[in-house]
Amino acid sequence: MTSDTSLSSKIIDGQDEQLAEVLSLCQKMNAERNLPALLGLIAREAARLMQADRATIFLLDREKCELWSQVTLDGELIRFDARLGIAGACAMTGQLINLPDAHEDQRFYSLVDARTKYRTRSVLAVPLRTATGEIIGTLQALNKTRGAFTPKDEQVAQALAAQAATALETAKMVQELRQQKDLLEAENTHLWKEVEGRVSTQNIIGTSEKIQVIVRLIDQIRDSSVDVLITGESGTGKEMVAKAIHYTSPRARRSFVAINCAALPETMVESELFGIEKGVATGVDARIGRFEQAHGGTLFLDEIGELSPAAQVKLLRVLQERVLERVGGRTPVPVDVRIIAATNADLETALKKGAFRPDLYYRLKVLTIPMPPLRDIREDIPLLANYFLEKYCREMGKEPIKPSAAVVRSLARYSWPGNTRELENEMKRLVVLTRRSTISEEDLAESVRSEGGDGTSSPIRSGRSLKEAVDELEKRMIGDALRRCQHNQLQTAKALGLSRQGLIKKMKRYGLKSS
Repeated sequence: MTSDTSLSSKIIDGQDEQLAEVLSLCQKMNAERNLPALLGLIAREAARLMQADRATIFLLDREKCELWSQVTLDGELIRFDARLGIAGACAMTGQLINLPDAHEDQRFYSLVDARTKYRTRSVLAVPLRTATGEIIGTLQALNKTRGAFTPKDEQVAQALAAQAATALETAKMVQELRQQKDLLEAENTHLWKEVEGRVSTQNIIGTSEKIQVIVRLIDQIRDSSVDVLITGESGTGKEMVAKAIHYTSPRARRSFVAINCAALPETMVESELFGIEKGVATGVDARIGRFEQAHGGTLFLDEIGELSPAAQVKLLRVLQERVLERVGGRTPVPVDVRIIAATNADLETALKKGAFRPDLYYRLKVLTIPMPPLRDIREDIPLLANYFLEKYCREMGKEPIKPSAAVVRSLARYSWPGNTRELENEMKRLVVLTRRSTISEEDLAESVRSEGGDGTSSPIRSGRSLKEAVDELEKRMIGDALRRCQHNQLQTAKALGLSRQGLIKKMKRYGLKSS
C-alpha cells in the first residue's frame, strides 16, 4: 500500500512539475508580441514539454478556408485546405485528436509528409480556441519520443493551447496595429509631400523681378522663426506667401493657424486669440484659443490693421512675453508661436493717426514682405492666367482651353483692382462658361473688355489718376456683385474674396447701399 502511494505521489509530482513549466511558458508567451517569434517559441516548447520530435502551429484562414504554418521547427512553410489532414479535422470539429499511428487513420493527409520529407507516426492535435470560443487554428505535436502520447500529454497540450490562443490573438492584434501605423505614417508622409508641394515657393507663380525677390527672401529665412509682416492690397496672395514661409520652415509639420482679424467682433477678440475657461459665463465651455492651437507652429494674423486699440494692447503683451492667460483664467500658458501678420492697410499712415500702436508695429515688423499689385507685374499676367485655366480645367474634368492673343493683350492692359484673386475668379468663370477651345474677347467680363480692349474707355487714357480708376472699378465690381447676389452680403463677400466686415467697410467707403 505504501509503495503504491509513493508511486502515485511521484506521478502527481511529475505532472505538477510539467504543468508548472506550462505556467512558466505562458508568462514568456504573454510577453512576446512579435508573431513569428511567438509561433517559434510555442512550437519549440510544445515539442519539449510533450517529448515530441517536433510541434507545429497551424493558423486558420477562414476566408480562404486554409490552414497555414508560418513556423515549424525546421522553418518549413506549409499551406493547405483546412478540410484536409489531422490538423484540419481538429480545427473543423474543435475536438482533440490523439493517434498512435497516423497512417491508419483515413483523415491523415500524406501529401504534407511528401512535401516536407518527414515521416509522421504518432500525432496529438488540439484546437487553438480563444476565450470567446472561436477556433483560430491547431497545435499539433508529432512523433512521441517513446510510445504514444499519453492522457497527461493531452492535458499539457490543452493547457498550452488555451494560453497560446490568447497570446496569438494579442500578437496578431499588435501586428495589425503596427501595419496600420506603418500605413498611416506612409500616407502621412505622402500627404505632407503633397501639401508642401502645393504651398512651397514653387507654387508662387511669376517670373517678374518683384516676385523673384519674394521667392529668394522666403528661401533666405526658411531656417529661422523670425516674425514677418506681409503688406499689400487684397488679392495679392499674402496668405499664400505666409503658407510658403511656414511650410518651408522647421515648423512645417506643426499647425498653420490663420485668423482674419477684420472678421473678429471686438467682444470676441480675446477669447478667440487666447482661449476661455469654463464657467466664465452661463453655458460657456472651456476652449483653447488660436495661439495655443498654433503652439509649435505658425499663427497667421490677416488684416492685422483692423484690430482695435484695446485688442492691440492684449496682442502686444503676448508677443512680448510669449505667455498668455485664457479669459477667466489665472494660470499663465507659455506658447511657442511664429507670427506672420498681413495687412492691406497703410500702417505708416495709421501710426501717424494714432490708429495703430508703434510698439506693436515694430514688434511685428522684424521682416517685411511687400506684395506687388497685379498691375505692377503685368508681365506675369499671361503666365498666371494660363496657370489658373489649366488648374480649373483639370479640376472640372474639361478639355484644356487657351486664351487668344487679343485676350492676352486685354488681360495685360486691365488694371485688376482685385489683383490675382480677381484674375483667378475670371479664369474660373471662363472655364465654366466657355465651350470652345480658345477664349475670345467676347467671353471676357465687361469690365475687363472695356478697360483692357482697344477702345477709348480706359480710365487711364481719360486723364484720371490710377487710384481714381482703381476706386471706380472696385466700386463698380462691388455694385455688380451685390446685384448678382441679390444684396446678400455674405455671398457677395465670398464672391469677391473678401470678409463680410471687409465688404461692409468698402460699401461704406463708396456709399453703396445694402438693398
